[in-house]
Amino acid sequence: MADENLITREQLARVREIDFTLMFEEGIKKLMEALGVTRKVAKQAGTVLKTYKAKGTLGEGTVGEGETIPLSKYQTEAVTYKEITLKKWRKGTSAEAIVDRGYDQAVEMTTDAMLRDVQKGIRKDFFTFLGTGTGTATGKTFQETLAQTWGQLQVLFENTDADGMVYFMNPLDVADYLASAQVTMQTAFGMNYIENFLGLGTVILNSSVPKGKIYGTAKDNLVLYYIPVNGADMEKGFEFTTDETGYIGIHEVADYSNMTAVDTVVCGIELFAEKLDGVVVGTISADP
Repeated sequence: MADENLITREQLARVREIDFTLMFEEGIKKLMEALGVTRKVAKQAGTVLKTYKAKGTLGEGTVGEGETIPLSKYQTEAVTYKEITLKKWRKGTSAEAIVDRGYDQAVEMTTDAMLRDVQKGIRKDFFTFLGTGTGTATGKTFQETLAQTWGQLQVLFENTDADGMVYFMNPLDVADYLASAQVTMQTAFGMNYIENFLGLGTVILNSSVPKGKIYGTAKDNLVLYYIPVNGADMEKGFEFTTDETGYIGIHEVADYSNMTAVDTVVCGIELFAEKLDGVVVGTISADP
């Protein structure tokens, strides 16, 4: 009879799955803190996330004595937020790789690489979305463009102080400035960021931002919308190891048909701005 304290292969696989989800959770939490995102909306099964905006016309305010005050006409209009897609990935580690490197090392190497690529995809989608912002600013230099972007944000979010702003830029655009400046660089979700940069707010540096562009918005304008892997009825049909947030899930199983250790990963996360006109796209002009 096997000892009840015997560590089985299934238990080791479970440990690897937990490590994977915790690494992702730690990275996304740091990113949320850097971005100042406080609104995290979990998608419910069978629902679409919407908001409502009011529009209309204010009636004439100059009304004669005894005259009927005209009605102001306003109506609400539903606006569908950015829709979300559950993304799915699968990778297999061959029996030959396991024999060559050992089970734990072979599987962990490929799983770590998979995690980095998942994070990279989320970052890329987010920056692509920011590029669709409808606010604009221009300048001849990096610092001038950043100042103009800051100015536009002050108009859009006049009640938000500098700590509530966040900017995104390509490291190559700011490299010359950083070479001679004393700043404290931190890392979150594979991105470098600087808090209170030039007194303007938080700056996120990543190569996914096109060179020559600066994206800026208020932190309160950013929303994390996600499909909880441990909710939205997912748990009724599938078994994934996930953390308490449910941002990402992983399931490891042996596939004897081709002798591989297969990992299936699912994740549905969208970072977006509630107000697209609240995202300013600054352009560093090529003109001298």
